[in-house]
Amino acid sequence: MTSRDRILTALAHRSPDRVPVDFGSTTVSGLHASCVEALRNHYGLERRPVTMINPQACLGLVEDDLLAAMGIDTVGVVPRMTAFGYPNEGWKEYRMPWGQVVLMAKDFRTTVDANGDLLTYPQGDTSARPSGRMPVGGYFFDTIIRQEPIDEDRLDPRDNMEELGRLSEADLEHLRREVGRVAGSGRAVVAAIGGTGFGDIAQVPAPSLKHPKGIRDVEEWYISTLTRQDYVRAVFTRQCELALERLAAAHAALGDAIDVLYVCGTDFGTQASTFCSTDTFDRLWAPFYRQVNDWIHRHTTWKTFKHSCGAVEPFIRRFIDLGFDILNPVQTTAAGMDPRTLKDRYGEGIVFWGGGVNTQWTLPFGTPDQVRTEVLERCEVFAKGGGFVFNAVHNVQAKTPVENIVAMLDAVREFNGGR
Repeated sequence: MTSRDRILTALAHRSPDRVPVDFGSTTVSGLHASCVEALRNHYGLERRPVTMINPQACLGLVEDDLLAAMGIDTVGVVPRMTAFGYPNEGWKEYRMPWGQVVLMAKDFRTTVDANGDLLTYPQGDTSARPSGRMPVGGYFFDTIIRQEPIDEDRLDPRDNMEELGRLSEADLEHLRREVGRVAGSGRAVVAAIGGTGFGDIAQVPAPSLKHPKGIRDVEEWYISTLTRQDYVRAVFTRQCELALERLAAAHAALGDAIDVLYVCGTDFGTQASTFCSTDTFDRLWAPFYRQVNDWIHRHTTWKTFKHSCGAVEPFIRRFIDLGFDILNPVQTTAAGMDPRTLKDRYGEGIVFWGGGVNTQWTLPFGTPDQVRTEVLERCEVFAKGGGFVFNAVHNVQAKTPVENIVAMLDAVREFNGGR
């Protein structure tokens, strides 16, 4: 099988020749830039600065030579725009606070505040208020909340959609170029077009905007899903209309050259429980997820990828019924997320893309033997009958020992019979 065949077989809930692997195809299944550099050095690849394709989470581009060395079966379409609102282009060298020299987009600009924290700016405009902060000793940017005082009588749902809109010709040309670049790789192509992440808390504060309006405070947004449901529904209604237009434009430009569409990163779970009730989910999110998934499955061959951290077992049947094909990151240490229970209960209805190793403890802090043991156990559970793409539980973070990352990849190869 080619890598693409392997992924498509797993997505069809059949057993491929070996467990397929993803690292780097999305913003939630990636590698911190420092880990990318460490892996390149480990495998003896050409030493050159890692391209930082996601400056917010500081995720690095996994290039073709590293994809091959790691045994990766996917390839991602690099987004045209960063979370901070400037294009991924015009690369320049930049030394990160931990000492690594990386390639950053030309409009990435920073200052240092009185505490020594690194600040970055929307659209690279240092005359605006900063929208990202990397604390001293940090390895990624936290979004800065810039909520204006809320006037209940003047709240306008359009303000929470200011950064959304139709795909521009520049957007479409970028998608065509990027998909053309990766389509001949033999790997499954994973892409995102933006605009389909209803209430994604990473996007609510709008780090790309200089003067965000509407409800832009994370806490206030969560409160609003209870106290301002009409407002939230109005935001989602208009966003869904735009999302369907974006999907139609993207499909007209790309056809079926992509295999998986990253639809949504909205989290519905914490470590111990859910963020909202299933009734609230049914009222606010379900109708719009159904419209998006129905459109995609009616018009394309794309499989739809739903990311949600935490204890989301109460929602998984709903995700399936609403048309999602894939669940990520499969946070198996959260309440109710036992791997065997998930596979037995939902394995015929949804593909588990993740869950391969715990990134909160085992991968960063365990021994290589502990990593190997956990990876083999997870593969044994999830790989049965297909419907599994190996990935860690969310992005591999900075300071993860490279020997543990390699132990993880070697354990997958071991499970696959050394292939």
